[in-house]
Amino acid sequence: MKAKELDRKFDEGKDISEFLDLSQARRANQEQKRVNVDFPVWMIHLLDREAKRLGVPRQSIIKIWIAERLQRASARN
Repeated sequence: MKAKELDRKFDEGKDISEFLDLSQARRANQEQKRVNVDFPVWMIHLLDREAKRLGVPRQSIIKIWIAERLQRASARN
């Protein structure tokens, strides 16, 4: 299928997923990179308590809070 035909189908709201190979698809700026951060024990306890309260892993709390802070800082600039 030519690009123009694919574009037309997409613009018409048709499902074009059968024409795509998503096996190598990546979301822009969503690559993961592992970092190690040392936290004081008291902070780990509080993080774990909040994570348990929300029913999510500790890592999720850390990611969410850092993302929120970075978005606020970015909005001010």
